[in-house]
Amino acid sequence: MVKVGIISGSLRKESLSKKIGENVAQYFPEGYEAEFIDIGNLPMYNEDIDNETSSPAEYTAFRSTLKGMDAILFITPEYNRSMPGALKNAIDVGSRPYGQSSWEGKPAAIISQSMGNLSGFGANHHLRQCLVFLNMPILQQPEAYIANSGSLFDDNGKIKDQGTVQFLQGFVNAFVDLINRYNR
Repeated sequence: MVKVGIISGSLRKESLSKKIGENVAQYFPEGYEAEFIDIGNLPMYNEDIDNETSSPAEYTAFRSTLKGMDAILFITPEYNRSMPGALKNAIDVGSRPYGQSSWEGKPAAIISQSMGNLSGFGANHHLRQCLVFLNMPILQQPEAYIANSGSLFDDNGKIKDQGTVQFLQGFVNAFVDLINRYNR
């Protein structure tokens, strides 16, 4: 079983990123298991509390969860033309201790979304820059920028536009191809 961790950059209970993730999780083929990874409980990264003698239990559990994943799908809104602070914090926590990154070599893909027309472009590219540094092979094409995300869903939380469903299914298929290249 190939395990794909899904990380939402939004902490809101009714997060649109989480709703997109719930839909996309169902698009993976047989033999793939999508698991949501919570980042909301991580204390802000601070090397003073994360050292050779001790680390917060939340850091240790998060790193362990990441190490158990074969790939990571990030779904994020854009805050102030960048990724949310909680997502950047999760990246920092997972990248430590220095030289022991839990992200290392894991195939990754990014879906950014926004309530407006810009589709989270800034967040997508700032996140992409971090993932390059973390040595995560990233899905290059298709890129996934979802605009007007507040109008995507029906009353049951399902994506109602079939064109968007087909696009996201193609995105997942391309991500699966990337994962297969790195997890043989």
